[in-house]
Amino acid sequence: MPTSPEGTGRALRRWSRKAQLYDRLTAPMERMLGFERAREWIFARVPKGRVLEVGAGTGRNIAHYPAGPVIVASDLSPGMLARAAEKAERVEGACRLVVTDAEDLAFRDGAFDAVIATCVFCSVPDPLRGLREVRRVLKNGGEVLLLEHMRPRGWLGRLFDLVDPIVNRVMGPHVNRRTLDTIREAGLILVEERNVFSDWIKLIVAR
Repeated sequence: MPTSPEGTGRALRRWSRKAQLYDRLTAPMERMLGFERAREWIFARVPKGRVLEVGAGTGRNIAHYPAGPVIVASDLSPGMLARAAEKAERVEGACRLVVTDAEDLAFRDGAFDAVIATCVFCSVPDPLRGLREVRRVLKNGGEVLLLEHMRPRGWLGRLFDLVDPIVNRVMGPHVNRRTLDTIREAGLILVEERNVFSDWIKLIVAR
C-alpha cells in the first residue's frame, strides 16, 4: 500500500485525465530544455539484461530503447500506458508494459540490472519510498539512471519554493524537490551527475 492512498489516488486520476494530451502539452519543454539529448545519453548506458522503467507514462522513451535488454515499462496510470502501447507497436525492441505504483513496485527483490526514470520523482507522492523501492528491485551492482528536475540553488530555488504549490495544483509535478538528497537518503550511492539545463535539470547515475 502506498504511503498516502489518497495522494496516490489523486495522482492516478490526474495522469489518466492528461494521457491523451500529455505529449502535446510537454513538447515545448522537451525541445527547450534538452530532454531528447539527455534521453540519448541515458539509453546509451543501458546494460544487457533486465531493465525496468519506472513512470514510463505515454512511452516517450520507447523510441530510445536499445535492442538486447529485456525492458519492463511500468506506470501507475493504465491510460498513460495505453498510449505507450501504441508507440511500442512501432518499434523493433520488445517491452512488457506493467501497471504498478512506484511506491509499491510489483517485482521481486533484485529483479533488474538497471532502473530508469525520466521526470518521475518530481510527481511521486512519496519520492523517498519510491526510490527505496527502486533500490529494492535493483540487483547488487546495478545502476539507476535518472533524468530529473529539482530545486536549483540560490534565489531561483527560493522562487521555485514560492511557485511550487501553484505548479503542483495545476500541472502535477513539484518543482522544488531536493532529489539528490532523497537519492542518498534512500540508500543509493550517487555515482555521477550532469547538468542538462542549469543546475535544476540533471542526469543522475546511482548504484
